[in-house]
Amino acid sequence: MTSGIKDTAHAVDAAAVMRLLPARPRLLALGEPTHGEDGLLDLRNDLFRQLVEQEGYRTITIESDCMMGLVVDAYLKSGTGTLDEVMERGFSHGWGASAANRELVRWMRAYNDGRPASERLRFAGFDGPLEMSGAASPRQALTALHTYLTAWVDADLLPCSVETLDRLLGADDRWTNPAAMMDPSRSVGQTPEAEQLRLLADDLVALLDTQTPHLIAMSSRDDWDQAQMYGRTAAGLLRYHFWMADTSPRRLAWLCAQRDSMMAGNLLADAERGPTLVHAHNGHLQRDKSSMRMGGLPLEWWSAGAIVSARLGEGYAFLATAIGTIRHHGVETPPPDTIEGLLYALPEDRYIVDTRRLTAALGDVPPAPRESPWFGYAPLDPAHLAGYDGIVFVKDAPAGQAWLPVG
Repeated sequence: MTSGIKDTAHAVDAAAVMRLLPARPRLLALGEPTHGEDGLLDLRNDLFRQLVEQEGYRTITIESDCMMGLVVDAYLKSGTGTLDEVMERGFSHGWGASAANRELVRWMRAYNDGRPASERLRFAGFDGPLEMSGAASPRQALTALHTYLTAWVDADLLPCSVETLDRLLGADDRWTNPAAMMDPSRSVGQTPEAEQLRLLADDLVALLDTQTPHLIAMSSRDDWDQAQMYGRTAAGLLRYHFWMADTSPRRLAWLCAQRDSMMAGNLLADAERGPTLVHAHNGHLQRDKSSMRMGGLPLEWWSAGAIVSARLGEGYAFLATAIGTIRHHGVETPPPDTIEGLLYALPEDRYIVDTRRLTAALGDVPPAPRESPWFGYAPLDPAHLAGYDGIVFVKDAPAGQAWLPVG
């Protein structure tokens, strides 16, 4: 069997990726089975450079706060700020501590230097302003949307003043109280003020849509796209806070689903701008339904990748990454009857596998599921093989290149 699998393995490069796919996808998603390993991000960086130089890709988007990502993108366009400031203020979940992310931003800025706007690279975060401990206040997104509309439309078209938004929002720490994640009674998401804010956010987004021709002509397509992101984020955060205040058994599943729905909205917007490399956890990018246990309850919801794949069809492609060992976290050599064990038996350190040919080589006996001794690593699910367009395999995660993600 190993010889048959070996025939499906190739070096990880843009050409090998494109050979797996029927056409160049608008969104090429590269997953990872764990966070915090710079070796995996170095591989992502190498692939992105090749996609830029050989396939015309101009955008990379990662599992980071979409609002904070604007700081990185401004730096790439105009050199606004310093690299140190960008790494501190432009990433959520601790991603700014990664040496590989720093190198990605440095390379993208150097690539953009002196190039016309049409050829410049773009960075985006596609996650919402969410952490495991809670969600951000909708203030930043709501007020940014209101400010944009105020600059370009007649005042009498606006549904409210910025002072009204401030009054309804109140203090931001009301929204960010970490106790609300486990105690719905501590959330402000279903207060009368929050309900009024949801209506106003809907009206502001509707105004943005109805004034699209005027707004693009008077500002720019980029500014309008950014305002659309403000609208998605404001509405998504208010919806997320609503479900944080819910007391029914469906609460946690709705929170998981809402986060991935917000991700999907940002990814679909990226797809409209041109070919984009997406990087996130395998779980957010898979086509299969997501599931987990939280608070003693089984939860199920559709991931961002599943939503986007249903919308884009062949315009979405997903490469799942698998890893053999993460010895510094107690993840040792995989059992030989698992997907990771079968791939680990091959001599190369990293390669890409054609999933359809791998499935054929496996025959009628499916691989066994791998169990992880460390909560931070999720092995591939053999039942999901048909949903992968390819598998990127990394044999060993090098020690000393790890960093600690948060949230």
